[in-house]
Amino acid sequence: MSTRRFRDPWGVPHLRADDPLALAAEQGRVTAYDRAWQIEVERHRSAGTSAAFLGADALAWDRFARQVRLDDTARRCHAALDEATAAWVGAYVAGVNAGLAVGAARAPEFAATGLTPGRWEPWTPLSVWLGQHILFAGFPGKLWREHVAEHLGADAVVAFATDGPAVAGSNGWLLAAERTGTGAALLAGDPHRFIEDPGVYQQIRLACPEYDVVGLAMPGVPGIAHFGHTGAVAWAITNAMADYQDVYAERLRRDGSDVRALGPDGWEPVHRHVETIEVAGAAPVEVEVLETERGPVIVGGPDEPAAISLRYPPRVRAELGFAALPELLRARTVADVDRALRHWMEPVNVVQAADTAGGLLHRVAGAVPVRHPDNGRRVVPAWEARHAWRGWYAPMPRAEVTGRAVMANERGLAAPLGVEFAPPHRARRIAELLDAGRDWTAGEMAAVHTDTHLGSAGPLLVVLAGLTGLSPDAAALRDRLLRWDRRMAADSTDAADFALLRAAVVRRIAAHPSLATLAAPPAYPEVFTPWLALTPRVGYALEHLLGAGRLPGVDVPALVGAAAEEVAGAADGPALWGDLHRLAPWRALPDPDGGPGPRLDGDHDCVLATSSVPGVTHRCFRGPAARFVWDLARRDDSRWVVPLGACGVPDDRHHDDQSPAWLSGELLRVVTDWDQLTEETDAH
Repeated sequence: MSTRRFRDPWGVPHLRADDPLALAAEQGRVTAYDRAWQIEVERHRSAGTSAAFLGADALAWDRFARQVRLDDTARRCHAALDEATAAWVGAYVAGVNAGLAVGAARAPEFAATGLTPGRWEPWTPLSVWLGQHILFAGFPGKLWREHVAEHLGADAVVAFATDGPAVAGSNGWLLAAERTGTGAALLAGDPHRFIEDPGVYQQIRLACPEYDVVGLAMPGVPGIAHFGHTGAVAWAITNAMADYQDVYAERLRRDGSDVRALGPDGWEPVHRHVETIEVAGAAPVEVEVLETERGPVIVGGPDEPAAISLRYPPRVRAELGFAALPELLRARTVADVDRALRHWMEPVNVVQAADTAGGLLHRVAGAVPVRHPDNGRRVVPAWEARHAWRGWYAPMPRAEVTGRAVMANERGLAAPLGVEFAPPHRARRIAELLDAGRDWTAGEMAAVHTDTHLGSAGPLLVVLAGLTGLSPDAAALRDRLLRWDRRMAADSTDAADFALLRAAVVRRIAAHPSLATLAAPPAYPEVFTPWLALTPRVGYALEHLLGAGRLPGVDVPALVGAAAEEVAGAADGPALWGDLHRLAPWRALPDPDGGPGPRLDGDHDCVLATSSVPGVTHRCFRGPAARFVWDLARRDDSRWVVPLGACGVPDDRHHDDQSPAWLSGELLRVVTDWDQLTEETDAH
């Protein structure tokens, strides 16, 4: 059974094998070689054991992972896999285990933390997948809405309706053949996630006699789940913003050594056991793990004033959708992609696909439960039968593609499945840009990817335009911003002034006495803080709060005027947006000596969605974790780029060699000609 490994000029692995199982093993092996530290961190995070080497800062996540039973859910889902899929996942795991020791020897983080590479279990890839996506549906937003309703009343909840600050999103668009210059479809996009070092997506090629696929894999998971091109068909996804996880208020009581929960039919037994979390540099921490008939208890317990459980589809159905992954690799038409998606579970995605025969696909994939509408909005009582799940939403929404289709987390195709969606600005801007051109080619798509027009600037500028009685400096600021082209360009002083004004307005609204009861977040676990902190919530809801969602007692013009005076009177002088807006990638092991990151164009509601947190920081933690264009006329004309590079080893020459291209908006050619690749002869 032979396998061969090649690299392109950017260090991207191109793998060849005699059969799919050997290929899966080689994918696991090369991932362990290139990204041993990254995938071991993810394994430990999914198992709730990362604090053992990362210290107390990782404890909050480990506690959540244990309480929500990520690893146990992965075991259940793995046990339910069909034999062929289980063998394929097992081959990948065997490859990881074969390559970890050599990969760990290359990664200095192991020595820095004293971590020894461990052994992957057959279900570990499923656990890694769950760990990456358990928060994608944004269920902590229901905790926030409950918090607002409790303190300000139910009518105030709508004022904060917005794309949540910790929700991952994406841009995606599909151009039919009649809109391109090649006579075949183009599929493009960029997934928005936390920018991590190493990157969350792994450029890779998987080739065997059955298929030959290039795409963006998730390190630690076999195959190419989200973005792939088989030569005959290509697919891509965005977060559908569907609501498929519920949180239940539980009434718990102790009964000797047991725990019981009040359900619709009376008091029910609760699964209970205790686990111990090891913490580097601190004493071990015991965690009581509880699970009711609804799901694992993630907040509180029987000895606390409140308890909340989480119900999520993989836990309920013992199914994660991994059977779709090998089927996607074998796909030759959009019908094949469509068929493979019958297995898809979590996260719920909008999927686009195109093939060389002219087939097009635009649909939602995943599992969404049917239940009472209140389940989607807030924490609901576990003891009321009307909040039980009553089956699954079917069929999932789909739409015909005429000319072009855009997906950007807006309230569109997936509207029946969700509660809160992203503002429509990115989707509208992408459509506007695409409609302004014709005969598009892959090389021209970068102009769409990197557009910096800020669609959400309008409401603040409208209030600003109506201000009178300003000081000369503040009036000059107002007049300059009203002439501004609304582009968040790194070299723009106007963009910087707008961001500074926005931040000042956000802080003033958050500090307003009418919101004082929201200033202290509820006593929920630390992992939910991004959804519960007041200032970020105000920052992302600013459009609503300045417009239709104005809160009673808040004098918006007065606040904006005071903010304008503050910014105009600042002694720092003019700044450029890029001096404020810098990349701050997440690292499991932070670099204490790291200086400011590179300067960035874009902002949260731009197509170039390099997200800051208005009112908190101008730095960017979340943005395009990759960019791609799949060309259905000729795969070699496809393009891609990632924020750093193909390798996770800090001193490797391919660790961050794609950064200049990513920062400038350049897309790199996808090389698939084997003669242009370099074969590696060592076995690693």
